[in-house]
Amino acid sequence: MNIYFAGSIRGGRVDANLYKKIINYLKEKGHIVLTEHVGDISLSILKNGRDKDKEIYERDIEFMKQSDILIAECTCPSLGVGYELAFAEKLNIKSYIFYNKSKTQLSAMLTGDSFFKIYGYTDENEIFKKIDEILNE
Repeated sequence: MNIYFAGSIRGGRVDANLYKKIINYLKEKGHIVLTEHVGDISLSILKNGRDKDKEIYERDIEFMKQSDILIAECTCPSLGVGYELAFAEKLNIKSYIFYNKSKTQLSAMLTGDSFFKIYGYTDENEIFKKIDEILNE
């Protein structure tokens, strides 16, 4: 299965370690994570400045078109992840949103949209149990 993983990059990297764990878990289960770079802990939000924005956009849209599902970790708000979620809905890609409910509240634009399957958690281990259920659907 091709999986598009969405997590904050320019919006903040506070959850980068969690992104890496989720991506590694998906790969261990034998799936292809097209956006593996999101879990790169050394990824700098300022690395390329704005020079690569068009290239990044085109690459990520192509990844999205190749995806069977999208998994997003949305605890750290990100305009880019919001855009990716809307684009996934446009393409009718099954989309699963995770967020730490003790740290944030999601936008009503997500929680009010029945297209998205949303899972709040307080312990990150809950994510992996839910991912197993998703992958076995």
